[in-house]
This record gives sequence, C-alpha cells and structure tokens, in this order.
Amino acid sequence: MELGKSLRKLVSKITNAPVVDEKAVKSFVRDLQRVLIASDVSVKLVFDLTKRIEKRALESEQLEGLTLREHLLKIVHDELIAFMGAAYSPRMDKHKILLMGLFGAGKTSTTGKLAYFYKKRGFKVGVVGADVERPAAQEQLQQLSEQIGVNFYTVKGEPEAYKVVEDALSRSEDDVLIVDSAGRNAFDDRLAEELSKIKKALSPDESYLVLSADVGQVAGKQAEQFNSLVPISGVIVTKMDGSGKGGGALSAVSASVAKIAFVGMGEKMEDLQVYDPAKYVGRLLGIPDIEGLMEKVKAASEQAQISPEDIKEFTIETFYQQLKAAKNMGPLGGIFSMMGMSDLPEEMVNQGEGKLQEYEAIINSMTKDERKDVSLIRKSRSRMERIAEGSGHPLEDVRAFLSQFSKMEKMFTRFRKDRGFRKKMEKMLKGGGGGMNLPGM
Repeated sequence: MELGKSLRKLVSKITNAPVVDEKAVKSFVRDLQRVLIASDVSVKLVFDLTKRIEKRALESEQLEGLTLREHLLKIVHDELIAFMGAAYSPRMDKHKILLMGLFGAGKTSTTGKLAYFYKKRGFKVGVVGADVERPAAQEQLQQLSEQIGVNFYTVKGEPEAYKVVEDALSRSEDDVLIVDSAGRNAFDDRLAEELSKIKKALSPDESYLVLSADVGQVAGKQAEQFNSLVPISGVIVTKMDGSGKGGGALSAVSASVAKIAFVGMGEKMEDLQVYDPAKYVGRLLGIPDIEGLMEKVKAASEQAQISPEDIKEFTIETFYQQLKAAKNMGPLGGIFSMMGMSDLPEEMVNQGEGKLQEYEAIINSMTKDERKDVSLIRKSRSRMERIAEGSGHPLEDVRAFLSQFSKMEKMFTRFRKDRGFRKKMEKMLKGGGGGMNLPGM
C-alpha cells in the first residue's frame, strides 16, 4: 500500500479509538514501524524515529487543551517533518547548474522542468545537451527547449561532453545555464572521468543529483557516491507521484551527505516543486495544502487571463474560461489531495474528470451568442438538439449541464451580493482561518 494511504489509515485508527492511553500509543508506534519499513525506509531510521515519537508522546508535557490523542498526532506530524529533512530555498540569481544521475532517473525531462521553473520567474535560461552517450537525449532536450521558449546548446556528433559545455559557455548570455550530463547503468570510472571534465570546464555554482523515487533507500548511497566526485548542492527526486518508495528515497537522502532540493510530481513542465517537508508530510497525513492550492489557482487564472474578481456577469463563456483554467491545474486527483481529500475513490475522481470533458464538449458545440446568453438555448429545443448532436452527447446530458449551470449562476450571484456568504466561503477555502489542523484535532 502507498505510504500516504497507509499513514492516513493509521491516523484514522488512532483518531477513532475509544481510548488513547499508553498501551494505544505503543500499539500505534509498532504499526507506524511496519508502515515505514514496508515503504522501504531504513530500519535503523524507522526505529530512531519511532523511539523519539513514543518518548515524546509519553514523557513530554502536553499543550494545554490537548488530549493524549491530539498530543500524539501533533508529535507524529512534527517528527515526520524533521525526519524528512529541511526545506530548500533555490538561489535566485545568475548561476550555472550541472545535473547528474544514472540512466532512467529522468535527467533530461528534469532539465526542461528546471529551465521552465526559472523562466517563469523572469530569468533568461539556457540548457546544454551534454549527454553524448544518448543522442536521443539531445533531441528530446531541444524539443523541450523550443516548447518552453529557452535557449538550447549542443554540438551534434561531439564525443567529448566537456567540449559541448565549453562551446555553450562561449555562446551563452543566459542568466541561468543548465547542463544535462550523461548517465550510466551504475556509477563507474568512465562516468566519474566525464563528470570531472565537465566540472572543470563548467565550474558549476549548483550541482544537482537527479534520482528516481523508486530506488528507495538506495538513494542515500547514490548521493554519497556522486558527492565524493562533485559536491552536491541538492538532490532532485523524480516520479514522486507514482512510487511507493518515495518516503524511503527522501528519508535516505536526508540522512546522507545531501539534501532534497526539488521533487518531480508529474509529467508536465510545471510539475517540479521546491522541496518543503511540511507540505510533503501534510499530503501524507491528509492535511490540506491551501497555500499550494491557491498558488495553482493563481497560476491557472493568469494563464486563462481571467480572475474570479474580474467577472461581472456569469455566462457560459466565463465558465468555459474557468473550466480551461481548472484543467491547467492538473489532474483532479492531485487537486483533491491538496484539499486534504487524498483517499477519494478512484471511480469518483474519474467521474469528475469525465464530467469536465463532457462539459467542454457541450460548450464547444455552442455558438458565441449562446455562450454569452444561455436563455437562447433554454428557450429552444432545436438549439439543444443541435448542441447534443455536435457534442456527441444525448439531449439529457445537455439539459443536465444547463441545470448545473443554473445552480452555479445562482451561487455566483449570491457570492457577489451576500457579504456574509462570501466571508464564509473564503474562510472555508483558507482552512477555517485557524491555521493547520491535524486529522482528528
């Protein structure tokens, strides 16, 4: 079972227990040990962590107003955050970056994501295709560069990676220059020699090791191997969205000579996040990440070039713009997770995705006038039938959409006119206004 789901199940168990006493705490700690070890977290690290949790739960003074249950859950939350390492702050100035790693870690796509990260923050960015072992990597990186609008440098057919880097340095006038180096199946002498030459040519300001979350606790050993050759500024852990060993990888790196810098949470260019253990642990425990959600909403609204505050009249056209912005926020499953609803049935999430696609098809079959004035459709069966045929959906679905739109219309009107209702909704979106609440607290 995936780590977050297992932890949330464990938290739910202690939350719903009729009595929480010393015996219940010890039982919880044993269950926590099993969950973490099953997720490929080092046994030694697990026992060190759970020993601290048990000691603090039973011996430290409880905050006034907290029950033992609440006291335990707060300690688990705080200790897991400390266990997963420190938050990272990427530098925001002119600098050169070297990405290293083994085959299959996702270096090339991560190079693109990192370039996109800095470009979105106003930097002029260049990327260097210095993976001379795999020509396809250079082609992939060139395509990504064109897609996101950053400069691309390489020398096709050049067998020496450091010469590719030297050529890029001679031409680049970028604020941030990111070098994608070659990987190997394992850390060997040939890779060590190549990286040493690149390091000498580039003099990187930041050196990131890219590794996949599915390597689990082996991540710590890899970090130490690469660090012995090129001092690592941080580790970028990819595939965190699909690996049950992610907790093992993060904890292993945090316990090694390195620290986590970024985590890859999906396939899109924007799916690279600065590492924040509080947010990561919050996701694991089902605590809403309202700040992260609001950032996504803001980014999506900027892409759609429309803000909810700017909407004077709620039409199908304005709804359509918001629908497209919602799609840009990523899969619904990830959005629900940020809202603290990680364990919704997959069927329900899929139904939600399907409903958004259905709405989009129906709206695409409407004329501009119909999108601006929904009454044109409501008064005309022939228009409804035309929209149904054009969208590939039955007439009943079009009627259902119009009914749903009417409800949203009423909600929008109430939101704009009823100040008390608006404050209530805003308070709910901000997590009740009382700061972070743990499950069951």
